[in-house]
Amino acid sequence: MADYFILGIAAFLAGFVDAVVGGGGLIQLPALFSVFPTSAPASLLGTSKFAGVWGTSVAAMNYVKAVRLPWTIIVPAGVVAFMFSFAGAITVTHIPPTYLRKTLPFILVAIALYTFWKKDLGAQSKAFYSGRKELLLALLVGGIIGFYDGFFGPGTGSFFIFIFVRVFGYDFLQASASAKVLNVACNAAALLWFGFSGHVMWLLGIGMAVCGVVGSIAGSRMAIKYGSEFVRSLFLLVVSLLVMKTSYDAFLK
Repeated sequence: MADYFILGIAAFLAGFVDAVVGGGGLIQLPALFSVFPTSAPASLLGTSKFAGVWGTSVAAMNYVKAVRLPWTIIVPAGVVAFMFSFAGAITVTHIPPTYLRKTLPFILVAIALYTFWKKDLGAQSKAFYSGRKELLLALLVGGIIGFYDGFFGPGTGSFFIFIFVRVFGYDFLQASASAKVLNVACNAAALLWFGFSGHVMWLLGIGMAVCGVVGSIAGSRMAIKYGSEFVRSLFLLVVSLLVMKTSYDAFLK
């Protein structure tokens, strides 16, 4: 029972963090691997995706009610992200992400430093593109990050947020809301593959999903209440933790 209590707390915290800036897997996956050290990694990944997709969906719905989103680009980008995430999940069964694992920490460091030094980054929403160019960029981002999520995954939500802020000119709150919608598409695609291949512990996943949904509600409400500065601060914290985690996995593990 103590193990399941730990997993419930981890799912709640993962839902909270993921609802604001992504990166909930930093908390949830290590907890699963710690409690079930002999289980197949694919089953733990699949269970984590199942638990996470519900919280992400609830967070997305909370954002939709409070934040104005550019649906004309978010929906097409979400469709592309779904397809490419599914393709990435299939690809990783044939090609291990060895080189990507070693380059990821350096990419995250660059993102963290840029966000830290650009104090006004994402403070206000000022669209850089419009019309067809914005749509094409959104499709490209959905495809690239969607494939990455299915193929490897760490930091997907943070990558979406940074790109929406830096490339599209959104503020951090609007970027987080947009990222949540695309995260739902990516997670659903990966879950479809894991479920089809029998790599989901359904009962455990349901219990963790309930805890994750509660955390997601709390996280999305705090983000909406405190705005872009709160999201930016948590974004920097999560990216810094991602740097440490991915560096350890790539070079020390």
